Amino acid sequence: MGKLLDNDIVRNIVPLIVVGLLLYALISAGKQPLWAEAYRRLRRNMVALIAASIIGVYGLIAVLDSLGTTDKKSQTFITILDRIAGREQERTYSAPMASMTTGEPKPQKLKEPGTHMLGTDGTGQDVFYRTLKGARTAFIIGGLTSLIATPLALLFGLAAGYYGKGIDDGIQYVYTVLASIPSILLQIALVLVLGKGIYQICIALGITSWVGLCRLTRGETLKHRDREYVRAAKALGVSDFRLLTRHILPNLLPIVIISVTLGFSGLILSEAILSYLGIGVDAEMGSWGNMIDAARDELARDPVIWWNITSASVALFILVLAFNLLGDALRDAVDPRLRS
Repeated sequence: MGKLLDNDIVRNIVPLIVVGLLLYALISAGKQPLWAEAYRRLRRNMVALIAASIIGVYGLIAVLDSLGTTDKKSQTFITILDRIAGREQERTYSAPMASMTTGEPKPQKLKEPGTHMLGTDGTGQDVFYRTLKGARTAFIIGGLTSLIATPLALLFGLAAGYYGKGIDDGIQYVYTVLASIPSILLQIALVLVLGKGIYQICIALGITSWVGLCRLTRGETLKHRDREYVRAAKALGVSDFRLLTRHILPNLLPIVIISVTLGFSGLILSEAILSYLGIGVDAEMGSWGNMIDAARDELARDPVIWWNITSASVALFILVLAFNLLGDALRDAVDPRLRS
């Protein structure tokens, strides 16, 4: 129980770190002239504001599902979201806002009639509550995987673009081989080797998702390494490490942030696909992929149980769309020339 509790606490800390890093990045970027101008453009973009607000709501739900206290009797971690949206488990399926179950052999009265906004699933759990729980898993997957993949992409991309020759050839060979393998097959293989679990999925996704950003970083580094400010720094005896981290990398940050923002939605979708295939996160964790997987056979029932798969799909679609719209708006705001 202690080990399980520690695991839960660690899982709850990760979304807080992710949301905290996002806020820190926004505050820090606002102090830079380039980002200050981009921020002014974003404020005039209604689509970007709506997308950012949607992501903020999902982030708030993830935070509420990460903060809480340990129940002394059951020794389980009860989050704020559990106390706000948690409902007593029913017997079986019930339609949205229904007062009776949709179970067999005949409908039975619910313990909490009319309170299940999106109905209940096959085990009697509230679908709205399970949908909200999926937000934390999405932020853990997207955030933790980005923290793994981004440093790898920057390290290899900067090294390949700056040093060239054998280092460049070796790194290009590695990411060309990885890119030639369908990512979903490689992810499945890695999860089967590493084991099933949210951290194993993050590692598998991190290993397979750094290639695109690495290519971009390499290309941009090739452009910058022969520019005058780099030559001047070399003439003054600036070390390669300092030149890369203090001079070249800051010029790459716009494209890095845009790439990570757009890639966030892809990571969330990858987790949903893996969970749908039955090798995703643990069943007890809230996950939209798990909900879609559990609802696989429900559309063939009579009456049709549509609310479980619909709720998870809509929640997933809205968050992915919001990240894509924000990424596009951020790209246009940082460099309006990229619109064409």
